[in-house]
Amino acid sequence: MKWQRCVSVMAALVLAVTASAARGDVFNMGPGLTSLDFVTVGNPGNANDTHGYVAVDYVYAIGKYEVTAGQYTAFLNAVAKTDTYGLYSTSMWSTYGCRIQRTGSAGSYAYSVAADRANRPVNNVNWGAAARFMNWLHNGQPMGAQGAGTTETGAYTLMGATTDAELMAISRNDDAKFWIPTENEWYKAAYHKNDGVTGNYWDYPTSSDSRPSNDLVNPDPGNNANFANFIDDSYTIGGPYWMTEVGEFENSESPYGTFDQGGNVDEWNETLIDDYCRGLRGGSWCGDSVALLASYRSGSYPTSKYSVIGFRVASVPEPASIWLMLGGGLAGLYWWRRRR
Repeated sequence: MKWQRCVSVMAALVLAVTASAARGDVFNMGPGLTSLDFVTVGNPGNANDTHGYVAVDYVYAIGKYEVTAGQYTAFLNAVAKTDTYGLYSTSMWSTYGCRIQRTGSAGSYAYSVAADRANRPVNNVNWGAAARFMNWLHNGQPMGAQGAGTTETGAYTLMGATTDAELMAISRNDDAKFWIPTENEWYKAAYHKNDGVTGNYWDYPTSSDSRPSNDLVNPDPGNNANFANFIDDSYTIGGPYWMTEVGEFENSESPYGTFDQGGNVDEWNETLIDDYCRGLRGGSWCGDSVALLASYRSGSYPTSKYSVIGFRVASVPEPASIWLMLGGGLAGLYWWRRRR
């Protein structure tokens, strides 16, 4: 599905100001905690790559890091005192989980995350829970039961959708402020060389064509990620953490400035890869480096909750970023398009 709408710079400014005014806890997590942050992906109109993935012809923003367990805990405490639609999984508290714990009973559930896990990615999150997190952001991070205006409307109209068939039928609403990135949006942020409107892409999201290392060392030598080395059967970090803190590999970012698009956790995207599965990209802490390659794609049922699956947020870019991407003086109109 394709759609496009013409937006003036003033309209973009109003939209961004509204979004900024609504921002709360996850954008300002406090001392020692990673807040939700974005980078701008520009070069609209860049060419496709040789693997056949479609270029993205508009400016957008994408999460600098994966959504953390600390950020997801704030979400749960805001809307899951009853948890009507299963945003929490008991697997989050398991050996391979992100160590989010639930206490209390339905109607008064409370959630906490182990201090040494708060800046690591959330896992055991299905596609529906990720979409509800986007709705919560879209609606300004409200407190309240899971329903219209909190988790069920906004970026996506879910209204109780929980089955695989129901979640496969969901599509993004035109006015979404925050959303699960499409495969093409995710792919461009990870692999495009950020060198203009070219068809130049790296093989790995660490700005390299060479297989990354998986060494947890300080300082990070670059071209490094959290994955399992099947050659010597080693993990980057192993138990009890398995997942590294987001941004741990400080010199291994993508050309646009994202971290951990290779390894740590596979990340949901919006794209339907067949009649049954939503897309996943990036590889994980227990998969081999082959899953980090641009040529590798996978997917799963949208109700899947696994220790290797998390997600990242995409969003409307800030007005200043749009201005720069359009060359400053082009202060008229720009085309905003999205492909599904």
